[in-house]
Amino acid sequence: MKTDDLIAMLSTNVEPVDQRRPLRILIGAVAVGAMVALGAAPILLGSRTDMQSGQAIASIIAKVGFAVVVTVLAFFYLIRLARPGEQRRGWIAVVGLPFVVIVGFASIVPAHALASRCQTTLVDEEWLECLLSIPMIAIIPFVLVVWAMRQAAPTHLRGAGALVGLVAGGLGTAGDALHCTADSLPFVAIWYSGATLLCTLAGAALGPRLLRW
Repeated sequence: MKTDDLIAMLSTNVEPVDQRRPLRILIGAVAVGAMVALGAAPILLGSRTDMQSGQAIASIIAKVGFAVVVTVLAFFYLIRLARPGEQRRGWIAVVGLPFVVIVGFASIVPAHALASRCQTTLVDEEWLECLLSIPMIAIIPFVLVVWAMRQAAPTHLRGAGALVGLVAGGLGTAGDALHCTADSLPFVAIWYSGATLLCTLAGAALGPRLLRW
């Protein structure tokens, strides 16, 4: 077969590439992961017993809001790293902004309020449960988003893996907020941020292996 004939054959019935397909898959994976995280936490860990309290509802909204901001920012950059050759610099500073803000607010809590919460923040068993439950809830969202990223073509695998872990950690944090009764700002700043960071580091470590294509 001549080269011209081969080229003509290969160019026959060529279908256009759907460039939005990876984005739709990623959105679907995150949406399903969010439903799993929000549904799994009350089932596996139990719901808060003070859900009728206005203060509890306000705390849940605040904690879920923090998780949503983290997830949305991470997802924004994850979409870009899903494209081959993309290496967005500066994303660490942007996605780290919610953590800086919440730590900043926690640091200006009046001294007497911080002291009154010290036991809950640093000693109570809630902190260990938080560090364990958030990554546990994040497992299925992590698997789903990894699968979705493998349908794309990321080349910056460690950065993409870190963002996958951050998205999953954010969803895990939102799910845990429906269960955890520790509502102090220092607790959220230290332990919620720490658990989400663990998910991010795990994603960065596993990214080069799981996202290779």
